Amino acid sequence: MMLTSNRHYTPQLGFTLVELMISIVLGLLISAAVIQIYLTNVRTTTTQKSGSELQDASIFGLQQLEAHIRLANLGNSVNKITDTTENGGIVLSLKNLGVTDTIILPFLTHTAGDKGFTSTSNINNINSDQLTIQFTNTTGQTMSDCESVDIPPNTKVIERYFVRQVTGDTSTGTVKNLALVCDAGRIDGATITDLSANYKTGGNELITGVDQFKVLLGVQDATNRIMYLPSSTYISLTTSPHPSIVAVRVGLIVRGSTPIVGSSDKTSFTLLGQTHELKTDTTRKQLVRTTYESTTLLRNARVISVTP
Repeated sequence: MMLTSNRHYTPQLGFTLVELMISIVLGLLISAAVIQIYLTNVRTTTTQKSGSELQDASIFGLQQLEAHIRLANLGNSVNKITDTTENGGIVLSLKNLGVTDTIILPFLTHTAGDKGFTSTSNINNINSDQLTIQFTNTTGQTMSDCESVDIPPNTKVIERYFVRQVTGDTSTGTVKNLALVCDAGRIDGATITDLSANYKTGGNELITGVDQFKVLLGVQDATNRIMYLPSSTYISLTTSPHPSIVAVRVGLIVRGSTPIVGSSDKTSFTLLGQTHELKTDTTRKQLVRTTYESTTLLRNARVISVTP
């Protein structure tokens, strides 16, 4: 007798080990490509946003600073500005202001390191400078000072530009959140009012995200050449009288507020011909930084040389 089996065997289908490995590798490659595209897009977006923030600082803050510097010496009958010029537009001495109270000394134009003057920055071993100007509103119309306070006609104004920590900043690292601020006041005879009680504080924040602020005075010598000097160098010149100040050159290191992703930020900068190294701080965020330099001619301090 012959026995017949009715069982049917279905062959098992699937991937071989090699096929599985190839699939896994392809999946990893595709995932890596997608992640790389994502990171590139994030890096591009954050860099562009930070760059836009820097442009805002340049377009609005720096232009406002330049506009007010051009007002220096407005209303003064004497065009030649030195550290001894009465009502001189660049305030370098008490004589410029016509006052004798030495408590005003820290409020004058200063270079970092001047005696009796202390400033700050996020740069290693180089602190920020201070620029102080004065002018009289002779336009016949109400103007606004750098703190957006009205200036009635014929009012004499003093404005001080310096760097301080942003109000409310609680950072504990060596790199602080700093801003260029303006402290404005009024001058009435030998009386100065409305300035901050402490020269290190107060004022209205003009440009945020400032790591450094430096100032050079453009002076015109007897041969009509213009040289740019720190205020401390100008004060110490041995020539008498001191040459006329005809321009102001300012330099800033400014940063965005949006952290960048996937790359290191810049820590070394050249500003007004000098190298500036960012302070070391392992806790700080990676941010886009750049430098701005601007030269403003003092239209109210023109010196015309006439050769017979």
